[in-house]
Amino acid sequence: MDYITESNRIYCTDENGKVIAEITFPEANEGIFDIDHTFVDDSLRGQGIAAKLVDLAVEEIKKRGGKITASCSYAKHRLEKNGII
Repeated sequence: MDYITESNRIYCTDENGKVIAEITFPEANEGIFDIDHTFVDDSLRGQGIAAKLVDLAVEEIKKRGGKITASCSYAKHRLEKNGII
């Protein structure tokens, strides 16, 4: 799967350009990025795509020297479970 990284978003599209997986992490406050949305198309559920998106977002935020918070319930649970927040 090819992940496309933009300033505050990582996503994948299908062959028609439709977004099939996405995570967004806007800068809520200076240097603090809020993972606020995770989406995985039903056709990809159960493959670990959402977890991969969270991991990629964390990696990107850390690369920028930012701190991480999450208002997305899935991301928050995963980050707490892994001791990231």
